[in-house]
Amino acid sequence: MESRAGWTVAIASMLIMGIGFGTSYVVVVALKPIAAEMGSRSVPSLANALAYFGAGAGGIAAGWIADRIGVVAPALFGAVMVGTGAIVASGGGEWQLYLGHGLMIGLLGNAAMFAPLMANVSRWFDRNRGAALALVATGQQLAGAIWPPLFRYTIDMVGWRSTLFWYGVFAIASMVPLSMLLRRPSAISADQRATEPAPRGKVLGWPPNLVMALICLAIVCCCVAMAMPMSHVVAFCSDLGFSPARGAEMLSLLLVCAFISRMLWGRMSDRVGGLTTVLISSACQATFLALFLAADNLIGLYVVSAAFGFGFGGIVPSFLLSVRELFAEREAGWRMGAVVLGGLTGMALGAWLGGYVYDLTASYRPAFLAGVLFNLVNLVLVGTLLLRRAGGARLTPSLAASR
Repeated sequence: MESRAGWTVAIASMLIMGIGFGTSYVVVVALKPIAAEMGSRSVPSLANALAYFGAGAGGIAAGWIADRIGVVAPALFGAVMVGTGAIVASGGGEWQLYLGHGLMIGLLGNAAMFAPLMANVSRWFDRNRGAALALVATGQQLAGAIWPPLFRYTIDMVGWRSTLFWYGVFAIASMVPLSMLLRRPSAISADQRATEPAPRGKVLGWPPNLVMALICLAIVCCCVAMAMPMSHVVAFCSDLGFSPARGAEMLSLLLVCAFISRMLWGRMSDRVGGLTTVLISSACQATFLALFLAADNLIGLYVVSAAFGFGFGGIVPSFLLSVRELFAEREAGWRMGAVVLGGLTGMALGAWLGGYVYDLTASYRPAFLAGVLFNLVNLVLVGTLLLRRAGGARLTPSLAASR
């Protein structure tokens, strides 16, 4: 089933994700300058949150469409919307920030790419599915590793509005040709999916949609914690008396480590399963997020940022792998879209909550503590599903046959 063409599709998908999700890092790096103009840190935080939430909210519909017509059209549409949204957001007012990020970059842009790209790549692989999904998901970390230092430089030179505008132009010019590389049909054709029997029975001994709901709730809680440092480490570093450039370096280091570790987590998930990998990676994330509460010097912040990036690297692709392990292939697009919605809702909530708690307390430490608590809820939910599996609950024969 696996071929060189599949890896070409996976690499192209990774690059599309790396460019598409790079847009949101402008408001992360420029949080303080934008807040100074808008009068509140909650304004850029909300714009960032709307981009995450929009990308998740549109993912179910985009995945459903891609299951039926293929991934190319949604990817092309999303590429144009991401670029146009950045151009609109560069206009400067609050409503333009919210419209550009929430509707265009999020709901119509990245939503049309994340779940469809992941579901499409999962159909090219069987033995190395976890590693392939991890490779595509590293696009987000690739974005975080590359763009924040560059944005820090361009924002200092020409301002955040010009940075957003020209990044929008670049996004359209680069993502459209990359999307055309996805034209090859996957190893599992649309006709095969259409004739696949409808799934019946239970998953882990429970109704399938109950298991799906628990997975979605778990990733919401997990990604609230994940978003705290990713959205606020630049401002957090500045509040401790270090330059914003050091904070941008920490964000880049965090995401470089996530990028490097994601393939390791992917290989692990191919051997121990998606849910087990989620549990281990989430436990690492909770531990290292808690260490942000104690870090107050530059070296400590660099070390904790790197460790946090390593910890969370395996979470999102392993959640998506769990969906492919537990549910029928014909449902991959919309079910992965539902998981992506949960994850990006958590990212949106975490990004907004960090700014909101800061406005209330003038400190990021209570926000990071809240993130740890959310992460503990995630561990309980994932642990419950693993206990069901360990206790002997399996797919019913009818559902297994449908796969």
